[in-house]
Amino acid sequence: MTTQRSSLWKWYICGLLLLATMINYMDRQTLANAAAAVKAEFRLDDLQYGNLETAFGLAFGLGSLVFGFLCERFSLRWMYPVVLGGWSLAGLFSSWAADYHQFMAARVMLGLFEAGHWPCALKTTFRLLQPSERMMGNSVLQSGASIGAIITPRLVLWLSEGHPQGWRFAFQVIALTGVVWIVLWMVSFRLQTNAESGNQGSEASERDTASLMPIIMGKKFWAIALLLIGIQIPWQIIRAWLPLFLQEGRGYDALSTANFVSVYYIATDVGCILAGILSMQLVKRFSLSNHDAKRRIFNVAAFLASLTVCIPWLGQSPLLLGLLLVVGAASLAMFPCYYSFVQELSAEHVSRLTGLFSMWVWITTSPLQSLFGWLRVQLGSYDPALALTGLTPWLGVIAMKLLWDATKEPAAAV
Repeated sequence: MTTQRSSLWKWYICGLLLLATMINYMDRQTLANAAAAVKAEFRLDDLQYGNLETAFGLAFGLGSLVFGFLCERFSLRWMYPVVLGGWSLAGLFSSWAADYHQFMAARVMLGLFEAGHWPCALKTTFRLLQPSERMMGNSVLQSGASIGAIITPRLVLWLSEGHPQGWRFAFQVIALTGVVWIVLWMVSFRLQTNAESGNQGSEASERDTASLMPIIMGKKFWAIALLLIGIQIPWQIIRAWLPLFLQEGRGYDALSTANFVSVYYIATDVGCILAGILSMQLVKRFSLSNHDAKRRIFNVAAFLASLTVCIPWLGQSPLLLGLLLVVGAASLAMFPCYYSFVQELSAEHVSRLTGLFSMWVWITTSPLQSLFGWLRVQLGSYDPALALTGLTPWLGVIAMKLLWDATKEPAAAV
């Protein structure tokens, strides 16, 4: 009975992590789905809207570093509620903003605290689950992102329509869901301390840092760094601008836009799952190595993402929506490939490398949100920038060919 209860308890905690991820993404996506109303009230142009996304991304990059450090030094039992409470307050502050500058400050606060979710969540699964269970635990918590992105468009529309506060009410309700999660966490969570994880001395830490430097200086590290930039750009640009493109660029109404955005994120989840299934089939049926299978899937996904070049020639039509679904599925399908390449780079330093890559990509790519908005203002259309966005994954294809393959080392089995 004790073993059964212990097992159920662990997966109950993983369920809480799923809810935290879902709330994280809902708070992030509330702006994208209320963008038209926010722009109208604050009289923003697209450059100013892009600046909001840039500020969020830069703060997220900083938060990745700060909270990755702090969660190693403070109890997760208290650190996690602080992080989630912080971004929930940021959501409330967004709804109370009287002008653009106050709204900008709230978005910076949101990005800073939202970044803390991932170090807390991944450390929780590491300490709570056995090695054989961690992959499933991480899959459970990651699935919350898709769930949040799927339900947010309709939820924002439903909460905003007919309410005196409009979009502000949607921000408030979604932010307050974090309070419910904090109560559940504080009442029910009992984290078992892993004695082996908390006794690392400074000497071991210095040794780990020293052994990490040759990896950072190597060509493979920079191949992955460039690849990550290539896949982050279409994913984040479309995430932030898709509702506006559909409404202002193609004339879809708010309900049709909300419905399609939900379907779009279902397609991205399907693409992610298909990438994993196809990888196993390529290895099993065609005797490819794990690395070669991932490379082929990545290359095909990069080609499919490139279909954005057709957007300028497609008006409001089922063909446009179908193309966007394919692009979305391809965009997320490339991320499992990226995770696999990081694991091949170093099994010992996966967590540290993932943190470094996260900070790197958010800081380098977030300013492109402002550039996208500036191009929209200058050109009077979303089409040219969106068309080019889908081409950036080829940076990863080229970088892997020139830098990874240049080492002439056999790929490690994963």
